[in-house]
Amino acid sequence: MAKIITSKPEVLWNLKCILGEGTLWVKEHNSIYFTDIKKKRIHILNLKNKKKVTIKVNKEIGFLAHIKKNIFILGLQGELRIVNLKSKKKIKSITIEKSLKMNRINDGKTDINGKLWFGTMDNPERNIPNGSLYRLDKKFNLKKVDDNYMITNGPAFIDKKNFYHTDSRKRVIYKIKIDKNEDIISKKIFKRFSNKEGVPDGMTLDKGGNLWVCQFHGACVSVLNKFAKQIHKINLPAKNITNCAFGGPKNSDLFVTSALKGMKNSEIKKFKFSGSLFKIQTNAIGINQKKFVIKNAKKRPLL
Repeated sequence: MAKIITSKPEVLWNLKCILGEGTLWVKEHNSIYFTDIKKKRIHILNLKNKKKVTIKVNKEIGFLAHIKKNIFILGLQGELRIVNLKSKKKIKSITIEKSLKMNRINDGKTDINGKLWFGTMDNPERNIPNGSLYRLDKKFNLKKVDDNYMITNGPAFIDKKNFYHTDSRKRVIYKIKIDKNEDIISKKIFKRFSNKEGVPDGMTLDKGGNLWVCQFHGACVSVLNKFAKQIHKINLPAKNITNCAFGGPKNSDLFVTSALKGMKNSEIKKFKFSGSLFKIQTNAIGINQKKFVIKNAKKRPLL
């Protein structure tokens, strides 16, 4: 691919998220969806008519994935919930880690086949590896794929057998290979970040195989090639960069969330757009999330 070119970050919504996360582009709605975990909110911005909508939920929410129309699956504290966001009707609930009351779901994404992968973490962020990586298939079968994480982030899917997944507390992005049963057959450190670089957080891939990584405490998004070499860097006027997704009419706009969490007043003064949603125009084409696929969804009256 030619040299990556990006525009100056544009502030789309300065809404002062405590912990902005979960970016999701839904093409049919011309909208970018994202969450504020700590405020228990889903935010929606329609790029076509500029309409902004905020939906409050009753639990901390790490991510959402699209199923169809106004139906989404939400990653909440201790629960996956399928809901119609327009009518607010709850369709299905799946309890997660009932025995780990202090855990919550963090980041999540669908893979190439429409299966949902998500991670959990210790919500008080104690220095304990209580987090795990799970997969939910179209029949709602839940499988624990990996464990011993402190703060899970990602994943980002290269193909059907390979993906990136992060432990932010350890400052490590892993490259993981799975077999046909989705058991891990290889897990290697793809990149380890220094204290100076900040903490790897949410991430996404472009069609050139480059990994776009948000850096909490790093005030930037780094673009890494398949050899983990940084080939581009986007500086942002926010300290804690949390999550990103491609979208827009050509799927070349990068939407980025940020967070005020843990910042001092002096830092907020310096990074005055912390907690905002940003848009960056690029010359890359992103890989969008697939919809979460449910078996025989057409036969299910609630869906």
